[in-house]
Amino acid sequence: MVGAILTQNTAWTNVEKAITALRGASLLNPRAIDRVPQAHLAGLIRPAGYYNMKAERLKQVTRFLLTHYGGSVRRMCRTELPVLRGELLEISGVGEETADSILLYAGDLPIFVVDAYTRRVLERHGLILANTRYGEIQRLFMTHLPADAALFNEYHALLVAVGKTYCRRTSDCDGCPLRYDLPNGSPLLPRP
Repeated sequence: MVGAILTQNTAWTNVEKAITALRGASLLNPRAIDRVPQAHLAGLIRPAGYYNMKAERLKQVTRFLLTHYGGSVRRMCRTELPVLRGELLEISGVGEETADSILLYAGDLPIFVVDAYTRRVLERHGLILANTRYGEIQRLFMTHLPADAALFNEYHALLVAVGKTYCRRTSDCDGCPLRYDLPNGSPLLPRP
């Protein structure tokens, strides 16, 4: 859950540094995060960027977990997925991608996470338009794949790997393992 908050608008390598600092301060549990002063928490997560805002969000998510589920992620994840997703989305600063990351990665619940890499790969392959909404992209995966958390986790990880390595802002289509599926061999076609 901490990773889902800290990874907002930053690279995972910076999140790892922040998580290492939290672990070193014995602050990777809800009660510890709830008790630590927000300014101290912000200082520890500084490598993740937007540290004041993210410290506040960590506190809010922690209070939610403590208040509604006694601090137990396991108990939280026994809630019906649509209900829990709705509860998470009510927390200030938790959007669809963050809520779904918490559900999939912390809760092992079958929901597909859509991120910038997913969007970019699908756009360049002509599978979605540039303005396609998060929910529409998510439905594309969830209606065509079995509802399996491990599958969604792996599928998302593979899209991230392709996005980071080949489908960057400046693409490397020649080396991409998905190049065979590009419309007319080009990711730069005008959008329909």
